Amino acid sequence: MISYEPFFRTLKEKNVSTYKLIRKYKVSSSLIDKLKHNRSVTTKTINDLCILLDCKADDIFEYVKDENEKPFYKEIEE
Repeated sequence: MISYEPFFRTLKEKNVSTYKLIRKYKVSSSLIDKLKHNRSVTTKTINDLCILLDCKADDIFEYVKDENEKPFYKEIEE
């Protein structure tokens, strides 16, 4: 699964609050909610957050293996 825990660590390291993102930079509160609950966001959103926070993509998200999660794509038997 994709985890946005690095995003919240990055905010803390850069001393930026979610309130500041919403009020000063006009980031939507629904986006913050998506990140808090590890929901899907677009690569455009990741790009915008990287620009805004002057960081890399791995400062925003990480892949965490979940044994219970099934892939969308399936292997085709040949």
